[in-house]
Amino acid sequence: MSIREYNRSRAVDYAQKWALSRNPAYLNFKGLGGDCTNFISQCVYAGSGQMNYTPTFGWYYISSGNRAPAWTGVAYFFNFMTSNKGVGPFAAEVQASDVQMGDIIQLGRGDGVFYHTLIITGYTRWTPLVSTHTDDSLDRGLDTYNYQRIRYLHILGVRY
Repeated sequence: MSIREYNRSRAVDYAQKWALSRNPAYLNFKGLGGDCTNFISQCVYAGSGQMNYTPTFGWYYISSGNRAPAWTGVAYFFNFMTSNKGVGPFAAEVQASDVQMGDIIQLGRGDGVFYHTLIITGYTRWTPLVSTHTDDSLDRGLDTYNYQRIRYLHILGVRY
């Protein structure tokens, strides 16, 4: 396998294009548990160009009924990105100071359950601006969210 750079500008461009609407190529999961991680997966795919078709434990979307749990589930997305040794994007959990445009943020409750996934699409002074679905947002200040826990995912590259 070879590794290539994650195209952060493509991921951000995709996020900004579709943050307030829906790409008809993907099901809107808003009424089915939320669309945030589905949208973030689309953004990461735009920047990586590579899915991982491993049944159950991969990261892919063929159709609404044929997709990996990591494509739409907050915890599954995190687990795939931070443990992926196969094809597709891979990431590390990092400190806030180590994220860049196109990286991912997940918000959680005090009990440790993470429930929301966002992509960094800009900065204003020291505050990341994020875009997401479910509660559709385009370049919204991270400081406007209510959460008890937060984790940052820096996408390191893409294996193909």
